[in-house]
Amino acid sequence: MTKVALINGRVLIDGRISEGKAVLVEGNRIRAVTDEQEAGSFETHDLRGGLLVPGFIDTQVNGGGGVLFNDAPTVDTIRTIGAAHRAFGTTGFLPTLISDDLHVIRSGIEAVETAIAQGVPGVLGIHIEGPFLNEHRKGIHDADKIRNLDEEGFQVLTSMKAGRTVVTVAPECTTPEMIARLVGAGVIVSAGHSNGSYNDVRAAMDAGLSGVTHLFNAMSPLGAREPGVVGAALESDATWCGIIVDGHHVSPATLKIALRCKAHDRFMLVTDAMPSVGSASKEFILQGKPIFAKDGACLDEHGRLAGSDLDMAWAVRNAVELLDLPLETALAIASASPAAFLGLDGEQGVIAPGRRADFALLDGELTVRETWIGGVWAGVPEA
Repeated sequence: MTKVALINGRVLIDGRISEGKAVLVEGNRIRAVTDEQEAGSFETHDLRGGLLVPGFIDTQVNGGGGVLFNDAPTVDTIRTIGAAHRAFGTTGFLPTLISDDLHVIRSGIEAVETAIAQGVPGVLGIHIEGPFLNEHRKGIHDADKIRNLDEEGFQVLTSMKAGRTVVTVAPECTTPEMIARLVGAGVIVSAGHSNGSYNDVRAAMDAGLSGVTHLFNAMSPLGAREPGVVGAALESDATWCGIIVDGHHVSPATLKIALRCKAHDRFMLVTDAMPSVGSASKEFILQGKPIFAKDGACLDEHGRLAGSDLDMAWAVRNAVELLDLPLETALAIASASPAAFLGLDGEQGVIAPGRRADFALLDGELTVRETWIGGVWAGVPEA
C-alpha cells in the first residue's frame, strides 16, 4: 500500500489555511494530518508552496472534453467527462442527463453503474435533470421530452444499485407522496425547472426534497405576495441550493443577496458544464440545436442559455471575485457542501483523517496544478 506525505504546501484544514503541515496518505485514505517533521517513514511529495484543498465535487455535469452524456450515455463518455473536469480540480462528479426518453435514462444509469464498478475516477452517481419538469420553465430542455412522473418513471429513477442518484423535478408536476417514495428509495430529490408556488415547494420539502437545482434559473421568482421556488429555497435552513457563478446565469448582486439569507454551507457551486469544457471546440449540438460557447456562457442561436462553459476552478475564482466570498468559503462550497448534499460528508469534502484522499493543488492564481483521486496522483499540464 502506497504511503505518501504531502509536504511543503499550505493546507485547507477545518476551514482555515495552515502552513507547516503534512498530509499523510495511505492507500486511498488520509492517514493523518500532522506537523511536517512527523512524516516518519512516508515517502514525501513536494507541493512546492501550493495550496492543497479538498477535491471539488460537481453535482451537475452534462459534458466535457467534447462529449455530451445525453448523446452517448456510455462508460467511455463518463471517463472522458471525468478526465476533462479533473484538470480543473473536480475529483467527484455526477454525469447529468437533461430531459430525455426513459430508455436514455436507463442507459445512463447502466453506464454509471458500470463506471463505478470499473473504478472510473471521480464518478459518484448520476443526476437526472428531467424529464419530470414544468414545460413553462423548461429553458433549453426539449418540450417533447417532458412527461409526467408515473410508475414507470419511478421504477427507472430508483433502479440504480451503486452511487448516488439525484433527480430534479418540478414539485407542482408530481405529488408529495411520490417525492416521499423517491426519497424512501434512496433518491436525492431536487426542485428545478419549476413554476411551483411556495406552498408546492414547502410541501415537497416536508416530503423529503433536499435540493434546489441552479437557484434562480428556470424557476418561479421571489415575489411580494407569492414567494415562489426562490422564496421557499432561501427560507429553508435545511435545503441545499446549487448556484452557477459564471456571471451569466445570475447577477452577482442577486447571488450576494441570496448568500445573506441562509448559512453558506447550504450553497454549493455547480458548473452545469457542457462539452466545450476542456475542449478546443467551442461549438456543439444539443438535442439538434447548435450551441456556441463564449466567455463562460453557452448560448443557442437565439441567445438562450444552454448550460455553461464553466469549470469548478473558475467557479471558485468567481465566487471570490464576483461574490466577495473569503477563499476558504468558496473552497468549502465547492467541496464540503456538495459532499454533504450527497450524504458523503463522512467520506469526502474535507481534508481530515479517515477521509478519501481526494485533493486539488492550486497555485497563487487558483489554477489547478495537481490532483489526487483516491490517493492516485495526476499532474495537470501547464497551459
